[in-house]
Amino acid sequence: MNDAPGITPKSTITCPECGHRSTDVMPTDACQFFYDCKGCGAVLRPLQGDCCVYCSYGDVKCPPIQAGAGCQD
Repeated sequence: MNDAPGITPKSTITCPECGHRSTDVMPTDACQFFYDCKGCGAVLRPLQGDCCVYCSYGDVKCPPIQAGAGCQD
C-alpha cells in the first residue's frame, strides 16, 4: 500500500462499551461509519460531529481528515 506522505494509516480504536483496544489499518478513500468491536461485538458509530469511528474512538484521525480533505462519503 502506498501511503500519502504524512498520513498515519493505522489507528487503535478503544471500545467505549468494554474498553477493548484494536489496532487496524484505516480505509484511505472513505470514512468508516460502522465498526464491530472485536471484544464485545458492540456496533460503534461516530459521535455527533465526527465523520467516522476512527475520529470518535481512535487514537489517530482518519486519513481524509489527516490530509485536510474533510470527510468523504
